[in-house]
Amino acid sequence: MRKLIPIIVILLLSNTRLWAQTETVELFPYGDMDQWMVRVIDESFIIGGHTRYVYEITSGDTLKNNTPYKNTLSPWGTSSIMAKVSGIVKASVTVFPEKRDSGYCARLETRLEQVKVLGLINISALATGTIFAGEIKEPIQDTKNPQGKLNNNISFTRRPKALAFDYKVQPGGQQIKATGFSRIQSIPEQNQAEACLLLQYRWEDENGNIFAKRVGTAYERYDREVKEWQNDHRIPVHYGDITGEDFYRPYMGLIQGEDTQYVVNSKGKSVPIQEIGWASPDTQPTHIILRFSSGHGGAYIGSPEAKFWIDNVKLVY
Repeated sequence: MRKLIPIIVILLLSNTRLWAQTETVELFPYGDMDQWMVRVIDESFIIGGHTRYVYEITSGDTLKNNTPYKNTLSPWGTSSIMAKVSGIVKASVTVFPEKRDSGYCARLETRLEQVKVLGLINISALATGTIFAGEIKEPIQDTKNPQGKLNNNISFTRRPKALAFDYKVQPGGQQIKATGFSRIQSIPEQNQAEACLLLQYRWEDENGNIFAKRVGTAYERYDREVKEWQNDHRIPVHYGDITGEDFYRPYMGLIQGEDTQYVVNSKGKSVPIQEIGWASPDTQPTHIILRFSSGHGGAYIGSPEAKFWIDNVKLVY
């Protein structure tokens, strides 16, 4: 038996090395957060005429003259936007590049944007810092149906086993709700940052309606402060119906109600993605939803003290 033990150990170590060599880790496009483009937004004189700088995760020269941004090189959209409401131009900046080592990371902040012009406009809107795979249709012209202003149309047909990224977080405290023109409401719930990757199988009917089944789910929320960088943090992607699993949480369920995502269909119309069920575990996806956010409450809900730092977004196969 003594002679067999080293042989068994060698076999185990060999199998371990073989397993490690079969893993492939790929950077999501622009996921190193080292490339940023600056947009210069000149706000209307009636609200102060300030010059604001909006940052996009992409390469390219500075955009000036209040030019709406459309991402053609990078898959990333952000919650930083240019709005034009009642002829008044206003910028909201909630995503920032921050120096990290020899490169950059993305800092997502929840901010309360306020615009007050006596006798004309009085807006207090909460904006959660978010980066996501998709785009926002600019300029934003009202505060209605915020999800309908997004285009979550990133094709994706692969089956990763995990989402990997570096992060640290300051979740803030109790949430508030500020939708724009209504009064600010307190919500007795602790704010949480979140990371989410969803894989879907989608199809479009003859009327332009978009349907989807959930193929894969990787989802976490963070309600405690993490001051030090957590490098190569991984969230496993679970395939098929996960509602009966021990790790399942209600927020991992099918996307419905106010959380419904939107996409531009083949007719050029923005329509809701109707997620109607769970796909079988071996289904090949057609699209990806990937999102990091400093708050979990949805549009206009969050904690103004919340911050979420993200870097080196990768997919593990």
